[in-house]
Amino acid sequence: MYEQFLPLILFGIATAFTPGPNNIMSSYSGFNFGFRKTIPLMLGVIFGWTSMLTIMASGLIVVFQTYLFLQDIIKILGSIFLIYLAYKIAFSSTTHSENIKKPVNFFDTFLFQFINPKGVIVAMITVSTFIDVQNNYLRDALIVLTVYFFMAVFSVSSWCLLGKYLRNFATNENFIKKFNYTMSFLLILCVIMFYV
Repeated sequence: MYEQFLPLILFGIATAFTPGPNNIMSSYSGFNFGFRKTIPLMLGVIFGWTSMLTIMASGLIVVFQTYLFLQDIIKILGSIFLIYLAYKIAFSSTTHSENIKKPVNFFDTFLFQFINPKGVIVAMITVSTFIDVQNNYLRDALIVLTVYFFMAVFSVSSWCLLGKYLRNFATNENFIKKFNYTMSFLLILCVIMFYV
């Protein structure tokens, strides 16, 4: 039995379910577009995150540990994208026009996983902590990937459903604006937290 299974689960819950760019985008999308239209976003997060974790476990972590400046570049690129996304969310239309009916798509969220500062840092910590490269590398890697795949599924789905549930209280345009401003603020807060 994998001796670090319980710590892995606890670390997975703490990192997957806490507010972060993926969960905030999922909640925003669930609120504004509903669960069905958020599925491409959620799949982009799930498969993008799992792909990034797989690549990291396959040896990319050595590159990041050797060239520390790459972490700074990812942090800057991810921050720029999140600020742009926060702007789009804050100033999105609250009417039912065609503009509001276009949530973030699969491709964008898939690619974002590779510059998501929180995701990259969590992947680096996970790989270096829970995968023993000397012994049982394949077993450890498969367990970590499986656990985090399901963590991603449950976390983005839960946050999407939370947003969809909150939509039931959106009885006027003012509430919708406040919700969008809150989601935008939380994204900006994520960016700030990357630098403190």
